[in-house]
Amino acid sequence: MSSPTPPMPYAIDTSSFMDWHDRYYPTDVFPGLVMRMDALIAQNRLLTADMVREEIEAMGSAGLQAWAKSRKTVFDPTGRHLAHTLTIQGAYPGLRDPKARFDEADAYVIAVAQMTGGIVVTQETEAAMKKNPKRTHFIPDVCRALGIPCINILGMMRREGWTL
Repeated sequence: MSSPTPPMPYAIDTSSFMDWHDRYYPTDVFPGLVMRMDALIAQNRLLTADMVREEIEAMGSAGLQAWAKSRKTVFDPTGRHLAHTLTIQGAYPGLRDPKARFDEADAYVIAVAQMTGGIVVTQETEAAMKKNPKRTHFIPDVCRALGIPCINILGMMRREGWTL
């Protein structure tokens, strides 16, 4: 008999929040997921970069924005992981979208996972899996290189043993 998976913190990318809340698991159809996410927050196992909050404010639905605004403890202040973020950005410049007009959350999310010994949760796929990638590295590429576990939102739900 295998032992249960040890609880680890999750650093969630904007794409996973948007897929959970707005696209594939909307809260009006899957209200139990809000309670499960809140349980992770209460256990200090859901923590991500404040840059993700900024992306949610810029691109998320009104419902996701309200969810994020009422759960401020999820978003780790940039100053706490800025040195790690800058190291990641320096080592993997291909992680940044060359056409982005603003700083992106990707390296920040990876830095939070690196600092907490956590798992990155993102909907991104590796550059090699894309037909015409717009950059050389995506979150899973950098996580693999750094030895940081990386899964998608469904993988997190499975890892947690959530069923509806």
